[in-house]
Order: sequence, then structure tokens, then C-alpha cells
Amino acid sequence: MTRCDWAENADDLMTHYHDYEWGVPTKDERETFELMTLEMMQAGLSWQTVLSKRENFRAAFANFDVDRVAQFNDDDMVRLVNDAGIIRNKLKIKDTIHNARQLVEWHHAGRTMNAYLWSFVGDQPVINRYPTMADVPAQTPLSQQVSKALKQAGFKFVGPTIVQSWLEALGILDDHLAKCTVNHLGE
Repeated sequence: MTRCDWAENADDLMTHYHDYEWGVPTKDERETFELMTLEMMQAGLSWQTVLSKRENFRAAFANFDVDRVAQFNDDDMVRLVNDAGIIRNKLKIKDTIHNARQLVEWHHAGRTMNAYLWSFVGDQPVINRYPTMADVPAQTPLSQQVSKALKQAGFKFVGPTIVQSWLEALGILDDHLAKCTVNHLGE
């Protein structure tokens, strides 16, 4: 099997993520919130760092149950900032809780983040097959559009580069390299 460059010669965690998650379309709202949070946490760090702490994040953030995270209070903030098992960036933690509260409002209004994000691509994944990693953009007009819309809707820490990675993680964008033989969509 030939993989994207970032997953070649990687550890088992990265290889598994590449082979079974990254670029795989999801319609699961809990998973969407989890990946939103993990992508936010990755800003300025490596994805390897985030993946190695994923189980700790799940424990610290109530398995990304958006209703529970939305109810986190000042004591939870202190607990999270002091949790050595996660990335202890106070702003990222605060914005995760804020975003959970925004999502709860959406859910009460009958909206989901997952359906919203997929609506930008007509509910069909955008399949790109870039020749090299250097060709894969850090952001695109789509991620810029989604980022702007999310910020206008009150979400935080959703810049176009974070959104680009998030859309890839959700399988909305399938940016496996042309040489990659991992096939999520049966093409």
C-alpha cells in the first residue's frame, strides 16, 4: 500500500488515522465536534501530538458530548488547564466550550454542524488528488468561505487553515495524494 507522504513511515497511530479516518466522510455530529476541537488544538502543533493525546481529550471533554461540554464552568476550565494529558492552551479550551454552547443553540433550533458543513459541497465530498504534499493547499476558497460563515455565526478559533484541515478530517475534502492507494470512496 502506498500512502500520502505524511503517513508513510509514520507510527501506528498516524497510519491508522490516515487509512481509516482521514478523508472518510462522516455525518456524525459528535465526531464532527471532536474533530473540530482536535483541529483547533492542533494549531501551532503537529497532528502527531494531538493524536497521541486523543484519548486524554476524550476523557477530559466528556467524550465530546456537546451538551455536557456546553455546561462546563470555571471549575472545569481550571481542571482542563491543569490536565497534563491534553494541550493546556487556555484560549483553545475556552473557545471549545464556547463552540459547544453555540452548537447546543443550533441543535435546539434543529440545525447540526455536520449538515451545515456538508451543505457547502452539495452533500458530496470534493475529491482532490494532488501530485505532491507541496501542492496541497493550507486553505482554499471553500475553507475561507466556511470560516467566514462560522465566525459570523459566532464560532471561534475557526480560521481558514483550521477549517481546511477540519474539512479534510471529516471527508468533506478528500485530499489524498494521487499516488495514495487508500481508497475511501470506492473510486
